[in-house]
Amino acid sequence: MAHNKTHAALAREIRRHLRMHGSAEHAAGVQWFFKEAVKSRGWYAGDLRTYAREIHKRSLYDAAGLVEVAEILFESRVIEEKILAVLLLQRLVSGFSPDMFDRFECWLDRVETWADHDALAMFVLGPLLVKAPKRVTRVVAWTKSPIRWRRRAAAVTLIRGIGQGCFAREATRVAWLLRRDEDDMVQKGLGWLLRVWCKVRPDEAVPVVLRIRNDTARLVVRTACETLSPALRRTVMSK
Repeated sequence: MAHNKTHAALAREIRRHLRMHGSAEHAAGVQWFFKEAVKSRGWYAGDLRTYAREIHKRSLYDAAGLVEVAEILFESRVIEEKILAVLLLQRLVSGFSPDMFDRFECWLDRVETWADHDALAMFVLGPLLVKAPKRVTRVVAWTKSPIRWRRRAAAVTLIRGIGQGCFAREATRVAWLLRRDEDDMVQKGLGWLLRVWCKVRPDEAVPVVLRIRNDTARLVVRTACETLSPALRRTVMSK
């Protein structure tokens, strides 16, 4: 994708700053958290959030311009650049039109780790889906994708809505379609969705967990039960 020269210039400045002010020692330790090979500048999450706020305060760009800069950063293979891209967007999402969901859906194909995936799904796609609920059918369709991150996104993108009392029918469908998925990243995403749902509406969620528990990974069931009472947890975990 071709980018405006001024947007590309700011992206270069940000990349240079991340490279110059990261920690080589921390960068070496980042790999421990991932199965995939990652390229890191060695930044801590809190420092990245602070830097994102600084960019917003001093930026000459409007929201549309910062979206362009974020898009350049998310094309990178450096994990801090991808996370920073989402942090820049997170402060803007409330003002986005619902059709921006279509643009950011394409970013799923650039995801390389659970970290950039979850940032995108939780803080951009999730809130936009609440604003554009008709697109939820597309999210459910991600369960059929050969790409693990889209299948994980089918669960994680629903979490924001589930927390607000939306998408119970779609969450039920996603749980059923992903119940036999053998990818641990997808299993963890599904477990996360069910855990949040069990916390906010156990009367809706527990029957779904009971329905799939004998047909899904134990990891999914254990994660789903984390927010339940001990008695209810024992009931769900028993087979």
